[in-house]
Amino acid sequence: MEKIDRKKTVAEQIDDEANQYVTFLISGESYGVEVLCVKEILGMTDVTPVPNTLSFMKGVINLRGEVVPVVDMRIKFGMSEKEYDAFTVIIIVEVKRRLIGMIVDAVSDVADIPIDSIQNTPHFTTRIETDFIKGIGQLAEQLIIILDVDKILTSDEFQKIDQEDVSE
Repeated sequence: MEKIDRKKTVAEQIDDEANQYVTFLISGESYGVEVLCVKEILGMTDVTPVPNTLSFMKGVINLRGEVVPVVDMRIKFGMSEKEYDAFTVIIIVEVKRRLIGMIVDAVSDVADIPIDSIQNTPHFTTRIETDFIKGIGQLAEQLIIILDVDKILTSDEFQKIDQEDVSE
């Protein structure tokens, strides 16, 4: 019989059991973010460029009156750029109480990945940044890289984005 930890808050217990992920493709690889972090999925739309910004920040969009910075995940992850097509989407996620748009190649599905099917992130070398990877989930024969949306952008990157929003 499993012991119930009464010191944990309800939110912590739900987090322990969270296993639904919005899955998407970037350069042929499957990624996922917790469904609770996703606020909206938009078809690719016009992005207003912001001069002198981070290389992976494509600009901003107006989402019902709120200015939302948009990040091209291919560039953020050091992959080659790809022309946007009919499958390209912007996934709006909440990161540290702030909305951020993530441009991805295509959205796949909402997947239930059992917690015991998620392995810790292997640390390859010190040259490969993996802090934003929460784990690797297995769904049937498919591996899904589970992202920690709170760690996709570093504190310095967030600060730079905030400064750009203020200067607008």
